[in-house]
Amino acid sequence: MRVLITGSNGQLGSEIKELYTKYDNIECIFKDLPELDIYDADSVNSLISDEHINAVINCAAYTSVDKAEENVEIAERVNSIGVYNLVEALDKINGKLIHISTDYVFDGNNLQPYKESDPTCPISVYGKTKRAGELAVINGKIDAVVIRTSWLYSTFGDNFVKSMLKLGNEKQSLNVISDQVGTPTYARNLAKVCLEILSSSNKENINKNGKIYHYSNEGIASWYDFAVLIMEIGGLDCKVNPIQTKDYPTLAKRPRYSVLNKKKIKADFKIEIPNWEESLKECIIKLKQ
Repeated sequence: MRVLITGSNGQLGSEIKELYTKYDNIECIFKDLPELDIYDADSVNSLISDEHINAVINCAAYTSVDKAEENVEIAERVNSIGVYNLVEALDKINGKLIHISTDYVFDGNNLQPYKESDPTCPISVYGKTKRAGELAVINGKIDAVVIRTSWLYSTFGDNFVKSMLKLGNEKQSLNVISDQVGTPTYARNLAKVCLEILSSSNKENINKNGKIYHYSNEGIASWYDFAVLIMEIGGLDCKVNPIQTKDYPTLAKRPRYSVLNKKKIKADFKIEIPNWEESLKECIIKLKQ
């Protein structure tokens, strides 16, 4: 199977680069800007045809949540129109798609982990454009899955873990929000899931019209909890102070609660999910090597 990885220089795409050689029946073709802009439908069609692509893992996304509030058109191009272009191109070759979405499609008013069937109600431009991307997949006619994830971090790129480690080395104390709750997710774990879905009998569960799944690491944390453990594992003597969302205003609203229920993906694809604390330790150890 020849698999196109879009947005391949990001956190998830970079993790897939490190892992895919372990899967004998998968050959990955990695593309990112400026080589491939998924907003350019002609380029998408030509690449998928010329490279004889059988499937796509779409890691391309405009993920700057606050900047999206001021750059609506750019967010729409990448997060929704670009996804539609991939769906249309794959429809022509009967190809498969794994599309990555986000917990930000929810408003955060739940009191229990969100199921795939729960109503969406995004409260930011980022969330709205990502939901539009989901609908492009769901309304298509290809074999596809949408995987919603949350609070992604990695040894690659810019993310909360690397920022906290840097600041923890520079400062004696930090203020971190304690009233937004979700689950940190190690991109390496998600990369493995994407590859396993395509590489085995699991791929038979990739259904027409985009079935939605939730994937994050196990457990629940606030950003404050996340930061405290980063400092602990990183061996940093930096005090983390809990603050409320109202004390740290941002352009975009964030869900107060975005824990994801993962029973469906575990049942359908027979996967085991690590706890977020274990995965965080694994990532920080790798960063120190």
